[in-house]
Amino acid sequence: MRRVAKAVGITPMAVYRHFADRDGLLNALADAGFGALAARLASTRMPVEAEARVMKVVDVFLDFALEKPRLFELMFLRRREGARRFPEDFRAGKSPTANFAAAAFDAGMRDGVFRDDDAWEMTFETGALIQGLAMLYVGGRVGLSEKEFRALCHRAFGRYFHGIRR
Repeated sequence: MRRVAKAVGITPMAVYRHFADRDGLLNALADAGFGALAARLASTRMPVEAEARVMKVVDVFLDFALEKPRLFELMFLRRREGARRFPEDFRAGKSPTANFAAAAFDAGMRDGVFRDDDAWEMTFETGALIQGLAMLYVGGRVGLSEKEFRALCHRAFGRYFHGIRR
């Protein structure tokens, strides 16, 4: 908390006036990150075609993860109080970021592009895929350029789509 206070030019006690502890601060940062990612998704022009729409969501996630890897890690991989959980919170529409992918999968099923299945499970699976790939890349476990890594992600999703197409 002292390092955070110093970094933003306030006293540690000022931080404690707003956040009870380190976990409270991290939760607030993660929530702000989800808000920023959801706003980015909402302001992105989404293609009509189902696969292209899912890929656009993937690209927005990738952009965010590569621009803000520590925040992305906090948002998706760190255990924290109040984090939304699959399946209850997702099915209740409480995930502002997952809602975009689920809507794309629903549209793809309605249009006959994807076979009938559970859009929320598909969203969870593809979320795990992109989060895992992104974390491996930012963790230095992938020896590819960013352009090559993005192409790898697109190929991975192409294989996923192959399995769910009607």
